[in-house]
Amino acid sequence: MRVSDLFVYPLKSARGIAIPAGSVNAFGFSGDRRAMITDPEGQFITQRELPDLARIEVQPGATALRLLMEGKADILVPPPLPENRMDVIVWKSPVSAAVADRETNRQLSDWFGRDIRLVFFDDRAERVANPTWAGEDTPVTFADGYQILVTTTGSLKALNDDMLDHGEGSVGMERFRPNIVIDADEAWPEDRWEAIEIGGIRLDLVKPCARCIMTTQDQKTGSREVANPMPAMGRIRMSADRRVPGPLFGWNATPRGAGTITIGDTVSIISERSEGWAFKRR
Repeated sequence: MRVSDLFVYPLKSARGIAIPAGSVNAFGFSGDRRAMITDPEGQFITQRELPDLARIEVQPGATALRLLMEGKADILVPPPLPENRMDVIVWKSPVSAAVADRETNRQLSDWFGRDIRLVFFDDRAERVANPTWAGEDTPVTFADGYQILVTTTGSLKALNDDMLDHGEGSVGMERFRPNIVIDADEAWPEDRWEAIEIGGIRLDLVKPCARCIMTTQDQKTGSREVANPMPAMGRIRMSADRRVPGPLFGWNATPRGAGTITIGDTVSIISERSEGWAFKRR
């Protein structure tokens, strides 16, 4: 098996960027989910509440971040001042984040017709993944919970096959916003993987990823008038384990080393679980 695609998401819930290779450290991929939109009180905002976030294209630069949206003037975001901070919440995790300049926040608020803030996970920010799953003191940025999301092509094919059998169309991998896509002939092999190695980096697959309404949205327009994978996931991927309820697709992974992962890299299975994840029977 080999890596077929790599993605990072510099701004949480905005469009992803396909990359040929990426540097990995304890936080995950360099530049992944380092910026985030919040309300004035610091509560994080995603496509779940604001589908139009899918329309934002992000262009990271050496000294600034450029945000683009069709029909809007580009926003060139300068580096935030480290002392300009606010406390923000990602799910239940509090984080001290650097805040973008006033003009950037004014322009973004105009884009969406509501008062919002752009914040950054800088060198002063701290957050750790749930130790029950990832182990003690594993750092994470503004991702939902863990450092890296892994999916496989064989699993997407199996999902689309079920959708097509029920006349529901098909979806692309972008709906699931992975970091690493592995080319695999078999469906759902990741349910058995305990640890894999790519580019000399060990990745522990620590928790399956429960899916939400974002999988039903076009990842360029934010539209929900498109093929919907939720019914199929409900039929074939509904968790029977109360620790992670709901439909599952992909696995959250925690890196145990640093290095570079490149498209085409070989994926080696280090260890497997004795049993896969438990699913409800149809």
